[in-house]
Amino acid sequence: MAMQWIVLWGATAIAASIVAAVLAGVKNRDYSYWMAWSFLVPPFVIWLLLLPRIKGPRPRQPTLDEIDRRENGPH
Repeated sequence: MAMQWIVLWGATAIAASIVAAVLAGVKNRDYSYWMAWSFLVPPFVIWLLLLPRIKGPRPRQPTLDEIDRRENGPH
């Protein structure tokens, strides 16, 4: 019985993550952020659904190289 709940939770988490990726794309939000949080806490998809769409370019996370250059400056 416990194994069925684990499988159900895993399937729900994966499905919520996929739905969050699609919704984040439609709402012009950072899809990796919403995918990760919706995987960990599937009800976050409902929160994303209620948020308004962002106008302008989609926000993106800087790469590790960009963060490193910003913190250490040019060499």
